[in-house]
Amino acid sequence: MAALADGVHARDVDGDLRACRQSFERAYQLAERAGDVRAMALAALGLAGLWVSERRTVTGAVLLEARLEHVLSLLDPQSSLALRIRTRLAGEADYRQGTHEAILAALDAARAAEDPEPLAEALSLAHHCLLDPDHVDRRRELAVELIKASFRTQRRSDLLMGLLWQTVDSYSAGDPHAGRHLGELRDQLEQQNHLAVAFVASAIDVMLAIRAGQLDDAESLAQICAASGAAAGDIDHDWWFGAQLVTIRWYQGRLAELLPILRDQVHSPDLSAVDNSSVAALAVAAALGGDLRTAASSLSTLCGSDLARLPRSSSWLGTMNGVVEAAYLLGDAGVADRAYELLGPYARLPMLGGLGVTCFGSVHQALGVASLTSGHLDRAIDHLRAAVQHNLALAHWPAVLMARQRLAHAYRRRGQPGDADAARAELQTAATEAATLGWPDPEAGKEQGDRGPAGRYAECRRAGRKWRLAWRDRSVLMEDSIGMAHLAVLVANPRQEILAADLAAGLAALGAARGSAHPVLDEVAIAEYRNRLKRLDAELDRREAGDEATRAEREWLVAQLAGAAGFGGRVRSFPDQGERARVAVGKAIRRALARIAEADPILGDHLRQTVHTGVRCSYWPG
Repeated sequence: MAALADGVHARDVDGDLRACRQSFERAYQLAERAGDVRAMALAALGLAGLWVSERRTVTGAVLLEARLEHVLSLLDPQSSLALRIRTRLAGEADYRQGTHEAILAALDAARAAEDPEPLAEALSLAHHCLLDPDHVDRRRELAVELIKASFRTQRRSDLLMGLLWQTVDSYSAGDPHAGRHLGELRDQLEQQNHLAVAFVASAIDVMLAIRAGQLDDAESLAQICAASGAAAGDIDHDWWFGAQLVTIRWYQGRLAELLPILRDQVHSPDLSAVDNSSVAALAVAAALGGDLRTAASSLSTLCGSDLARLPRSSSWLGTMNGVVEAAYLLGDAGVADRAYELLGPYARLPMLGGLGVTCFGSVHQALGVASLTSGHLDRAIDHLRAAVQHNLALAHWPAVLMARQRLAHAYRRRGQPGDADAARAELQTAATEAATLGWPDPEAGKEQGDRGPAGRYAECRRAGRKWRLAWRDRSVLMEDSIGMAHLAVLVANPRQEILAADLAAGLAALGAARGSAHPVLDEVAIAEYRNRLKRLDAELDRREAGDEATRAEREWLVAQLAGAAGFGGRVRSFPDQGERARVAVGKAIRRALARIAEADPILGDHLRQTVHTGVRCSYWPG
């Protein structure tokens, strides 16, 4: 039958999955009308495709399963065709359920048979059903066995699939020689292209560009990759492009831009039944964008009754990284602890998504962030140190920079002797590495683009006798207080540790001593306050008793100037600098944060997560 031959050629030779489906659909209908059981069986197998779960909609999956079961009932149970159909049914069912017992039993049956074709198909299907991090080593064995089987089947597609699985497994394992396997696969594709396999190879190229820190190039390659996937008729071409764009925007600090797209994507019927990475990306993007309700809801969806029940698939590590980042942004220590427990056995692995589609660096990085969230600072530092080294070995430069920043943050929060110097060293190294990549200094967070409504950092400025506090699209006007004055200093100096004693000693002194680019009550402000005070005194003299509003403003100005300076204009000292300053400043800041949260819960939550008090205080936005 010509339609069958066309389908086989499209699948095995050209790798054109769309043409393959069309030809096998035509072949099945013709065979069904003719009552040709063997042709029906071959066409039904062809309709299942090259991968597992190519039929994503409920209608498509049920129709395929019905056809396979129907032809199976018509075949000799001992025939090779019946074995192939049972194997496909087992693979489809296991993949949907996140299990692998049925496909491994079918693989054992195929090994016992003498026909190499059922064996090659069973090996590839079993490999696809074992794409979770528990089976990295076992998959590598299956890939080698498939390559061996390809020499018996004489089907080039079996060889290509074996080489492809070997390449994906090498990157999943963090094998330093993974590039050699990719090179061998490319050599085969150069001899004769196979659209479906070449699509996966192009996706790996995007991942490698992300690792190299070439994010603009990676975005261009992602568009090329999506086009090649569409040409191959691969149902994942849109999802893979979305995953790659999420990764690129994450490292650019622009993930919140994708929030509208992610809200739609999580409901796409084309997503795999065992893939939850889009929900995780939505949780992180929503948290970064200030939509805490969506972030919390998405995180709760992922956790369910127990985070351990989240299906293990090729996207599981990337999804768990999203869970950890969302928990960090939301301050959910319980989720962070559970994620840490589940990720622990995989610390040695990179967090690859899909078939090498994208990468978020070392699992140690997620373990470190989870530990930061739950307050286990010693553990966080150990993991983040390991993450820096593992990311260096992976040549994943964006992840290296992020691990160094997180490590510096952990050092500063812990505050043990030598930690401040260690934090500075990490940030200096990160700045050097960023310059090599042509990136801005990751700590240069004082540029206008990072501040105010559109940026990552909050902004706190005087608005008459009040404070205008803004972050992203949030803005609130707060009454003056000592705590607000301290917050203004911290916000004006992001990612810098400031002694509580310095805050308590007076804002003018702090601005002069630290050379702050945004002193809260600098010499100009003091001069303006004193001039205003003179005008108010004159006004009160003219009116004798004066009105209450004028008298209240005068009292406020006097209090502000007294808080910044002592007798004779000298800096007011704080007795017993250290512990008393820590207690007083901490209480003042916490009172201010509580009032901000009452006025704007989202802005308050951002500051609650990013403002740290103690002997040293800091504002540390993500």
